[in-house]
Formats: sequence, C-alpha cells, structure tokens
Amino acid sequence: MTSSPVEDLAALLAVTGGLVAGVRPGQWDGPTPCTDWNVRQLVDHFVIGDRLFATILRGEAPPPPSALDPKVTDVLGDDPVKAQRTAAQDLLAALSEPGVLERIHQIPIGPVPGAGAAYIRATEAVVHGWDLAQATGQEPRFPDDLVQQVLDFTRAKLADIPPDRTPFGPPQPAPDDAPPLTRLVALLGRSVQEQNG
Repeated sequence: MTSSPVEDLAALLAVTGGLVAGVRPGQWDGPTPCTDWNVRQLVDHFVIGDRLFATILRGEAPPPPSALDPKVTDVLGDDPVKAQRTAAQDLLAALSEPGVLERIHQIPIGPVPGAGAAYIRATEAVVHGWDLAQATGQEPRFPDDLVQQVLDFTRAKLADIPPDRTPFGPPQPAPDDAPPLTRLVALLGRSVQEQNG
C-alpha cells in the first residue's frame, strides 16, 4: 500500500498505460465491453477524463460537453500511448499541487475533495483498463491492494453517482471470493460470469 492517493493513482495509471501500449494496430476499431465505444473511443474517453480533471483541479474552466464525447473528439492523434501518458502526467501534477487534495472541486458528478477526485480517476483507470484488456486479449495486472481500496471507495460512493452513470451499468453478480478486480468491474456493470477470476 502506498502513502498517498496520488501515488496510488500513479501506479494504476501506469498499468492502464501499459494496456494502451499493448493494443495492436488492427485492434483500435474493435468492440469493447462499453458497447457504445470501440477500442480507440474507449481510450479517448479516459484520456479526455484525465485531461478534464486536471483542468478542473487547476481551477480552469472545463471544455464544453461536446468536447468530452469520444465519438466526436479524438485526442489520441497519431500516438495514443504518448497521449495517455501525457494526460496521466498532467493529472498527477495537478493533484500534487499544494492544497489540491483537501480543496473541494466541482466535477461532473458534483463537488468532491481532490482526494476523492483521485479515487474517481483511479476507478476509471482500473475499470476501463479491464475493459481495454478484455477487448484486446491482454491481462490487466492491477495490484490487488490498490484495487481493493478503489472497490471500497466505489461501494461507499455508489449512491452518489447519477443513475445514468454511463458507461457504468447496474451491478452484476460476482463470487464473494473473487479477486478485487472482478468484484469491482461487476459492481460497475460488467458481466464476469465467463471470467475465471
């Protein structure tokens, strides 16, 4: 277990970045568990999210909602790996500024302290990392202890998330003894019935 939400998020974003790097050239148009998005749009979604949160945490005006739609806005360019890494570094830098973790920030689902924003981005990194792994035949190697923290946070905050919490869906069944990652993605609407843990 690491010592701060920023370090935890950095570790999780690094795993997600590895999954982005593992996407093969012919896979970018393939389907994902987020049925509205292909692989490229899924990666666009979480890169856009990291950029959005960095902007908000710095106290800057967020872009218009249309700029947040991965079907409309492509921020990956010719180098998706670099785009993801740069967005992650920008987010971590914004979270590392003095006072940011304690201050309240207005994010799309409402006001949260910076530490809560870090956990929300951690949830996105892990769940969409799992989505990406499923779509591209990779193994999502997120540390169990960090995923357990994200799972605990998500369980506690789920009631605060709007009912239309796209791309997360209604909770799905998962074995009580399943690994934290399986339980987390099931909690957020992923079918894990065919997963062997």
